[in-house]
This record gives sequence, C-alpha cells and structure tokens, in this order.
Amino acid sequence: MAKLIKLYQDNPSQKHIQEIVKVLKDDGLIIYPTDTVYGLGCDINSKKALEKIARIKQIKLEKANLSFVCDSLSNLSEYVSQINSNTFKILKRNLPGPYTFILPGNNNLPKVFKKKKTVGIRVPDHSISLEIVKALGNPIVSTSIKDDDDVIEYTTDPSLILEKWDKLVDIVVDCGYGDNVPSTVIDLTADEPLLVREGKGSIEI
Repeated sequence: MAKLIKLYQDNPSQKHIQEIVKVLKDDGLIIYPTDTVYGLGCDINSKKALEKIARIKQIKLEKANLSFVCDSLSNLSEYVSQINSNTFKILKRNLPGPYTFILPGNNNLPKVFKKKKTVGIRVPDHSISLEIVKALGNPIVSTSIKDDDDVIEYTTDPSLILEKWDKLVDIVVDCGYGDNVPSTVIDLTADEPLLVREGKGSIEI
C-alpha cells in the first residue's frame, strides 16, 4: 500500500524529503507534484523501477517517451549532448517552467535509453519536485499520470490519486490539488523550435 506524505511548498519537511529519496533509491515509485500535472517518477539509475513504470504504462522501456526531471540547467547538461547558444538561451529563458524540451541525448543516458537519440528534459517551477531531485542527487525519470475518464484527462486530487494508485506505487506526495494541463512540449533538436504539444507553457519561444 502506498503512503501519503503531505508536503508544503513554502516549507517542505526535510525528514519527509529524505524518506521519499530513500524510497527512490530502493527502486520505489512515487507520485509527486509538478508545476503542471502530478507525475509518476523513479530514480534515473534504477532499472528495476523503470521496468515497473514500463509495465504500468504497458510500453516497451527502450521506446518509452519519458521525461528527465532535473533541478537546474547544469543538472540537465549531464545527459544532453552539446547545445548551441540559441538553444541555451531558450532553455535559460523558460526554465524552470511548464515545458518539456526535447534535446539530443549523450552517452551518460542510462543503459536502457542508449538507443534513444533524444531525451525530454523538464525543470519544473515547483519547489517540491526540485527539492526531491536535489536531495536525490540525479534526475527523476517521470511521466504524467493520466486518467481513464473521457472528461477528466488528469486527476488533480491527491486523495483520489492515492485511491487509484495505492497498489502500484510506494508514496503519493500530497501538495494539494494539482493542475490538469500538461507541459508544453517543444523539440529543440532541429534548427528551429518545433511545437510537439501545446500545454501550460506559452508557445512564444
């Protein structure tokens, strides 16, 4: 059964942050808040946890479009091959923020992602997600939690999330109601930015 941990954005309990980090390092899964929708996440270095996410999402891990949630631009540069000054300006201007930027990956990608030439990078404008990543010391691999409902695409109430995901994850981080609009996805691998999905972030890149 999943544990519900209540955290407050302005003063998150470090004890609880460390508890979440321990679960991540022990191959666990968490559901946590971002500046857009709640996300399902695991430690980037845990193959076992990544395989659990692939099973839940019913996808092949090596083909999965999962995002890497980083705490800063320098954190992000560990997994991305050299980016030009124009791309860097776009990232610096918009991060932290409600964007997923698709960038060329490098050799530091975990083994299961080695065949992927690109990687989706997020730096959410949300203190809880950034605190967790900082305390963990490396990115969280993340995907939005979608609802089966035809009307409500994303569940925003942590108590309903707990009810639905109770047997699938180890921790649900409750930071109040989440948003129901996902991140804006922009591909920066070509000469010009390409809008892949319009979401919460402004598309005036």
